Amino acid sequence: MKPLYPPANPNFSSGPCAKRPGYDVAKLKLDTLGRSHRSSLGKATLKEAIELTREILQIPSDYRIGIVPASDTGAMEMAMWSLLGERPVDVFSWESFGAGWLTDITKQLKLDGVTSYSADYGQLPELSQYNGANDCIFTWNGTTSGVCVPDGEWIADDREGLTICDATSAVFAMAMPWQKLDVTTFSWQKVLGGEGGHGIIILSPKAVARLESYTPAWPLPKIFRLTKGGKLIEGIFEGATINTPSMLCVADYIDALRWVESLGGLEACIAKSKSNLAVLENFVAQHDWIDFLASDAACRSNTSVCLSLSLEAAQVKQMIKLLDSEGVAYDIGAYRDAPSGLRIWCGATVESQDLEALVPWLNWAYHQVA
Repeated sequence: MKPLYPPANPNFSSGPCAKRPGYDVAKLKLDTLGRSHRSSLGKATLKEAIELTREILQIPSDYRIGIVPASDTGAMEMAMWSLLGERPVDVFSWESFGAGWLTDITKQLKLDGVTSYSADYGQLPELSQYNGANDCIFTWNGTTSGVCVPDGEWIADDREGLTICDATSAVFAMAMPWQKLDVTTFSWQKVLGGEGGHGIIILSPKAVARLESYTPAWPLPKIFRLTKGGKLIEGIFEGATINTPSMLCVADYIDALRWVESLGGLEACIAKSKSNLAVLENFVAQHDWIDFLASDAACRSNTSVCLSLSLEAAQVKQMIKLLDSEGVAYDIGAYRDAPSGLRIWCGATVESQDLEALVPWLNWAYHQVA
């Protein structure tokens, strides 16, 4: 039978993601609006966002954190264009964004000495193949496949190369072993439900040393430049951004960070996301027409949860459209390059009771179209 009660919040998009529970744009601290981002107030607010990020994510004090343009994509492109080329590169990809970084490296930067380790959607390549003498590019969580790296143990502490990690749908939902990561990027529109257009780049001392000792053979657009005269532009990591940020988006980000604090910090945020995943795990275990795209539970994402159905692709689209028209689930279709199925966001801004309200609707909609 058709369920009686819809989720209170039907927003299950994998980016931009649902706003935090209780969010009210009218309650944002907006004294920076209409002011220069380079004013003392603007710089102090940007620095507050950086330091809150450090505190909540437990990032080491000698790592640099910068707010950069163009979301996680901009942060990753900045890292690759600025740092790659000194050493051979190992690239691990198992979904569309990882494949995109491989394309940039081989077809845009046209680097020599690139070794690609790939896997189909739902699988991980063998990570132990990483050669620590090389640089390494990988996504921590495959947003379009629902497959994540289980840990960082495959990365040696005494590696010579840099590890460059796209962690956009992992930070604030998965434990990040910072000592294993030299460059980490994310955007706050994922796990924190922030607004789009801004990225975060996090650099280890080793990454900073590479920036100050190595000059790429290709020209760098201004928007990618992290050094000047062979020295790191420290201002980027203290609140003086490369270009003009939206201070409204920054206020929104700070609001989300304060909310994480109110939950109990990073551990509580991670636990909330795992609890959300458990709702879908219980549902999948009870129904034989639905399964996780990630076949190995140890590598299953607790944010972008990807599901395969015993339906034809056209029927899956019909099911998604039906749920949308009923106002119970928005934006839950698989990514355009991924296998046909569902992708349901389970990050901490989603409430477990909304997922519990959703799953009977999934069952109903499936049987309507099957």
